[in-house]
Amino acid sequence: MQGQKVAIFGATSEIGGEIALRLASGNHMVLAGRRMEALELLAAKVRQAGATGVDTLFFDATDCPSHGVLLETIESTGAIDVALAMFGVLGDQQRAEEDSDEVEKIIHTDFTAQAVLLTELSSRMKKRGRGTIVAYSSIAGARVRRPNYVYGSAKAGLDGFCQGMQDALRGTGVRLLVVRPGFVIGRMTEGMDPAPMSSTPDVVAQATVDAIADSSQWDVWIPRKLKALAAIMPAVPRAIWRRAPR
Repeated sequence: MQGQKVAIFGATSEIGGEIALRLASGNHMVLAGRRMEALELLAAKVRQAGATGVDTLFFDATDCPSHGVLLETIESTGAIDVALAMFGVLGDQQRAEEDSDEVEKIIHTDFTAQAVLLTELSSRMKKRGRGTIVAYSSIAGARVRRPNYVYGSAKAGLDGFCQGMQDALRGTGVRLLVVRPGFVIGRMTEGMDPAPMSSTPDVVAQATVDAIADSSQWDVWIPRKLKALAAIMPAVPRAIWRRAPR
């Protein structure tokens, strides 16, 4: 990739930062997020990594009406070639079982806000007949588990939305790449025991960058063997599944 305009929404996430550094060389980078100080620090590193230009913009994913306005601002200086939706929250499952506000926060951020941004991006890219969008689902959405059913259901909904959008985009020149990692050891999961087949932000970032470069890729599991596990999950009897760990 060279000479591309790459926009990362939620750039200060660990994976987002790793991807920004990997895609910087020869490209114009747009880093969007809420923590402006952290964005500026990342921007300095991205410039050192060889970006031809770097823009930092405030982005509150939960403010859905602002998504289209922000895209208009970004594209006023040139169309986005590659866009990545990197934001999300794990939330507090225990709290969510007693507090509907926590449920709303998780589902709004991890499903509704994602779907809105993906729609805004795809609508613009379809008119141009080109572009790549990257969305992040999760193994948690393959079959919802008792210990994290709020987060899992949001990811399950997002995954279904993305599959439908992928089908709708076939033949338009626009690709929606869906990345499905397992447990990622990092800030978001700090204090939690790693699950089997865990990965790290740098591993997820590299797999994502490799998939972006391969136009034949539409779906990526990290690690790859999670795809086989996801295929088996629906066959597990519910009496056993409800005892599955996080």
